[in-house]
Amino acid sequence: MRITVRDRGPLRVELGEGEEIELVDGQGRTFGLGGRRALSLCRCGASANKPFCDGAHGRAGFDSACEARNLPPAGG
Repeated sequence: MRITVRDRGPLRVELGEGEEIELVDGQGRTFGLGGRRALSLCRCGASANKPFCDGAHGRAGFDSACEARNLPPAGG
């Protein structure tokens, strides 16, 4: 699986061959993804189709660019 943080846009989730994803809501109910191998998740909060991106970030003027970095070790 590859997750790309798109500048001024969504989180793009792309599955590799044979991979599956389970996306669940706060109550543990599974979203039906209709066999999609890629999807975009809203980062701006303006989508009318949350948690999925509907392009509202452009209209909302969402501006966030994230550069890759190393996190400190877990559990420390």
